[in-house]
Amino acid sequence: MANIKSAKKRVKTTAKKTAANRVVKDGIKEALKTFDAQIAAGQLEEAAATRTDAEKKLKKAAAKHTISSQAASRKVSQITKKLNAANAAK
Repeated sequence: MANIKSAKKRVKTTAKKTAANRVVKDGIKEALKTFDAQIAAGQLEEAAATRTDAEKKLKKAAAKHTISSQAASRKVSQITKKLNAANAAK
């Protein structure tokens, strides 16, 4: 444990930020899992709505530097590609 007052404060601040970032990342993971499940089940309308929600979460996380903007763009591209492929196969 830190001895200096400012270091103790940084430990608390880091813990709060880590918890907030974990909530955001868990929300993204949940949205992506839901999207994949809907694609697998053939629920394309619901998957399209979930893709929009996931894209919003990804871009918001990237804007707040929780994840990198490149990672967010890559994941958006991947889920859009999956949805387009599923619609084409339909």
